[in-house]
Amino acid sequence: MLALVALAAWLYLALGHGAFWRTGPGLPAGDDAAGPAGRPGVVAVVPARDEADVLPGTLPTLLAQDYPGDFRVIVVDDGSTDGTADAAARLGDGRLRVVEARDRPGGWAGKVWAMAEGVRAAGEPEFLLFTDADIAYAPGTVTRLVRAAEAEGRDLVSRMATLNTRTRWERLLVPAFVYFFAQLYPFRRVARDGARTAAAAGGCMLVRREILVRAGGLGAIRGALIDDVALGRLVKRAGGRCRLDLSRDVVSRRPYPRLADLWAMVARSAYDQLRYSPVLLAGTVVTLLLVYAVPPAAAVAGAAGLAADARHAALPAAAGLLAWAVMAATYAPMLRFYRLSPLRAAALPLVALMYAAMTVDSARRHRAGRGGAWKGRTVGRSLPDGTAAQR
Repeated sequence: MLALVALAAWLYLALGHGAFWRTGPGLPAGDDAAGPAGRPGVVAVVPARDEADVLPGTLPTLLAQDYPGDFRVIVVDDGSTDGTADAAARLGDGRLRVVEARDRPGGWAGKVWAMAEGVRAAGEPEFLLFTDADIAYAPGTVTRLVRAAEAEGRDLVSRMATLNTRTRWERLLVPAFVYFFAQLYPFRRVARDGARTAAAAGGCMLVRREILVRAGGLGAIRGALIDDVALGRLVKRAGGRCRLDLSRDVVSRRPYPRLADLWAMVARSAYDQLRYSPVLLAGTVVTLLLVYAVPPAAAVAGAAGLAADARHAALPAAAGLLAWAVMAATYAPMLRFYRLSPLRAAALPLVALMYAAMTVDSARRHRAGRGGAWKGRTVGRSLPDGTAAQR
């Protein structure tokens, strides 16, 4: 029975869940016919906390964007202790401004406050590009982002950055991280008008300033630990139109060489994603076990039963094997995107169990008051108003 339920779940996911497993098509390419006067102004806002080491490999790619219109970059030094502001200033030109974030008010998540400080310094451009300090841009990316927003009438255009897969642990866990994100927030549903699904990828979010003002500004999501999903929901609730893509022209330069690094990245926010609910946590773990662990378990147990001449084992063996095959088929495109062998897809059940353990550990850290450490902050228990406590 469990094998049949898992099979039904995978048939739905593969055929009826917004084609979440597809990695294309990406932003439109083509010539940019409009001159500088025909392009809206864009200000990139880069929150940076202790990023002196990574900025030399990323900030120049942003400043080198040949955008045919007014384009400026604001780096917000968010209480760094490693000389981030000086490092950014040395890399800059006339389009770069470095600002020091003021003291963060209570109830604000650190990154969202730094983003708000950048918005305050940006003036009134038509578009704001929220991007992370570790993100590098291919030539022409900003132009393509604006072109998509203008041509399709989008208020939020976001790109899921390509993450590092240099080490063994990165190759095992990073493609699955993006795969699970797309499963939670199918990109085609994000782009569909009227669909409830809303999300963005925090490394690259081009937002029309008018819709942000209409939605109440970043103050409306001031306590959000997962700021990108919160911003996507904010824009959609305000009647905005969104688009989310995955491609290789936005790349994260932040390495996660050890299992502990990737584990901390997931555990930092997984329980927040579940709204700190033990019920949702239990439901998530049970669902992961049913959908990912049951198929290979049924296939192996059924095969063992058939070898022992147990005729009743044929159905669970077939259902488990078919569910496992469908699962692997939906994961293979993500592996190909990361230029990894599709044969790795067979190990997805093991990877899913590791993510389930990270999610449980995220809840354990929250209950212990530890939360997830990130850039010198510890995200612990939620505050009385529902926002995340940070110190």
